[in-house]
Amino acid sequence: MDSTALNKQLFDFLSHSPTPFHAVDSMTALLDKAGFKELDEREQWNLSRNQPYYVIREDGALVAFNLGEEDHNGFRIIGSHSDSPCLQVKPKPDIYEKSYHQIGVEVYGGALLHPWFDRELSIAGRLAYRSEDSSIHTTLIDLARPVAVIPSVAIHLDRKANNEHTIDAQKDIVPLTGLSATSKTSLAEILQSHLQETGIQPSPQEILSSDLYFYDCRAPCHTGFDNDFILAGRLDNLLSCFVITLAMTAAPPAHNFMFVCNNHEEVGSATASGAHGNLLDAIFERLYPEPASRYRSMAHSFFISVDNAHAVHPNFPEKHEPCHDILLNHGPVLKINAAQKYSSTGVSNAIFKMLCHETGTPVQEFVMRNDMACGSTIGPVTSSKIGVAAVDIGAASLGMHSIREVTGSQDPLLMYTVISHFLRRDTLPTVTQACDVESA
Repeated sequence: MDSTALNKQLFDFLSHSPTPFHAVDSMTALLDKAGFKELDEREQWNLSRNQPYYVIREDGALVAFNLGEEDHNGFRIIGSHSDSPCLQVKPKPDIYEKSYHQIGVEVYGGALLHPWFDRELSIAGRLAYRSEDSSIHTTLIDLARPVAVIPSVAIHLDRKANNEHTIDAQKDIVPLTGLSATSKTSLAEILQSHLQETGIQPSPQEILSSDLYFYDCRAPCHTGFDNDFILAGRLDNLLSCFVITLAMTAAPPAHNFMFVCNNHEEVGSATASGAHGNLLDAIFERLYPEPASRYRSMAHSFFISVDNAHAVHPNFPEKHEPCHDILLNHGPVLKINAAQKYSSTGVSNAIFKMLCHETGTPVQEFVMRNDMACGSTIGPVTSSKIGVAAVDIGAASLGMHSIREVTGSQDPLLMYTVISHFLRRDTLPTVTQACDVESA
């Protein structure tokens, strides 16, 4: 596969995944096509070897796995997360102010707010509704067209906007959706009408609740004189989700492998579908009910946490650690932190470097400056919960947590190459301690 073909698929995946719920739906579509079978946590499982499966938790999380011919040789585990910082719609969203209709929002995650102004915004998410027989159903919804904008205040009215402007998250980022001078159409009525137009069954009688998010509805694209860059929303972390899923669909069924995609990483992971939840534990307990067997399997396993990394910004090189420049299109990034905000260690780094060496893939190493706070990932949480050796990696990117982020046009393929090799390699790389040689 070349980068052009891979990026085309990535763009399609991103366009169909405006929320974590849609992202899981997009991933399962790829898994279904590759022969994975869905399991239900509420039912008894009768598993077969060499038959891949997946499990969905309704709150935007997924685990896909395969029991190969190996027994206690461990799992090749890969992890990512489905959520991205954004603006979430409030439960009672409708605001009518100065003849305008606006929608109240709450900031989800550590969103970079300045880029949200003057963008074509749409709304997507999940609805829970009551049908004619008074049963509750859920459905995904995506208005899939520009329905809102957050206008900037004109420079004439805010002369200090270019050098002193701060954003009040309660007041300044309320999306504008229409005029209310002649009609006070509510968001619920808009959603109800949309469901009727799409012919959703069973027919909704009343929308009971929702998880809705604003997103930039412009399509992903290449940019740069030579198309060196990819510009898109939600690259953190749907780029990782897509690459891992695609690699899983081509993985040999002889190996034990697993992909965990958690939700709510951007807000701390402390949910049933987050990395602090029991999703991964519950799966492994069903695969290995006897604790000693489970612990033995984990001791033979290796976990790769995949989450985007910071590339050096040419306008702000002082924000980055000297001698550790991270560049676009220069390969996956090892993420290292002395306080273990990342799960990488000297040994796990060596294993990942070996995978890169075997595929001829360049690899980079990132550390945060000592005078700046370091973020974290699902890597340390997952590694500590299940007791597995782990490493944190990611694709280099600029503008992380912006409404539109940037990565290199070759970075998805470079990441795919290494992840695919990890899943295909006959055995996992092993590390042994060298014997001391007595000096003469």
